[in-house]
Amino acid sequence: MLMREARPDDIPVMLILAHAGDARGAETPPLDTDSLSDLRYRQAFDTISADPNNWLYVAEHNGQVVGTLQITRVPGLSRLGTCRAMLENVFVDPDHRGAGIGTEMMNWAIAHCRDLGCSMVQLTSNKLRLDAHRFYSRLGFEATHEGFKLYF
Repeated sequence: MLMREARPDDIPVMLILAHAGDARGAETPPLDTDSLSDLRYRQAFDTISADPNNWLYVAEHNGQVVGTLQITRVPGLSRLGTCRAMLENVFVDPDHRGAGIGTEMMNWAIAHCRDLGCSMVQLTSNKLRLDAHRFYSRLGFEATHEGFKLYF
């Protein structure tokens, strides 16, 4: 498996992987493939890529993108001013789950976050994604906080 920085041409597959990981399961609306070329996705990609504390990565297996994740380095005052890393949009292609790719991706991401000077890695996971919760627990993550969101 190869981890590499995402390129603009990876945007459609990254969106497809995110859709496949939707926590609603059978209740997930079908993916509107016409929306994959919406310019707002490219604008978001460019904004993330231009931010020195954000990175988008994909995992390739046999030349095929099979996973995706975003790392955000967050400077902070707590913990003696160290940075923490936030992982977002961690998804593995459903056809490749259970083959160790997610574990390889996460081990790579954790090591990379250490190299970025982060003292901790944190993430959120939808409450419905119980398989993902077990996966993160096996990797040593602890559910220490309750997350809250406010949409507008």
